Amino acid sequence: MNKAEKTRQFIVEKTAPIFNEKGYTGTSLNDMTNATGLTKGSIYGNFANKDEVAMASFDYNMQQVQQLIRQEVSRETTCKNKLLAYVKVYDQFLKYPFPAGGCPILNTAVEADDTHPSLKQKASDAFHTWKDAIAAIISKGITTREFHAHTDPEQAAVTMIALIEGAIMISKLTGKLQYKKTILQSVEKLIARL
Repeated sequence: MNKAEKTRQFIVEKTAPIFNEKGYTGTSLNDMTNATGLTKGSIYGNFANKDEVAMASFDYNMQQVQQLIRQEVSRETTCKNKLLAYVKVYDQFLKYPFPAGGCPILNTAVEADDTHPSLKQKASDAFHTWKDAIAAIISKGITTREFHAHTDPEQAAVTMIALIEGAIMISKLTGKLQYKKTILQSVEKLIARL
């Protein structure tokens, strides 16, 4: 990495948690300069505008989440346990180096759905990547007869994601972690019925 690439990476690493917690609209230039210790000119000398920083920050946050999940999924040998690894990560996300503010897909989707088409697209792409990964595990489980032949991999994947994201949202909204645990138990039951 050259100096410019290192500076860009530094800016992203320092601002990614802020964008994930405060959102695009809530993150100010002052937040970015305070987090990095750089001047406005230094930040905008490396990025054209706030949009570019936000987009790079979303990518960085997603890479952190995907790396955690890949790590846990790769430890498992059965398709069922690979799916349960998702539940484990989201149930115990405080144990993992999860991005500050929680799930970047949920945070970005809620804020950007009507306000920021580019960020909305990034969140949508991340959702599809996640859905496809889960559906691939389910398809493999059908092939190996671990799951029922009549299982619809895409429907099951979308349902799993909806339950996981809903669990996070409700838990954050109410401050009650037991709601998250209750909903994640429903994910476990869904996986058991596949």
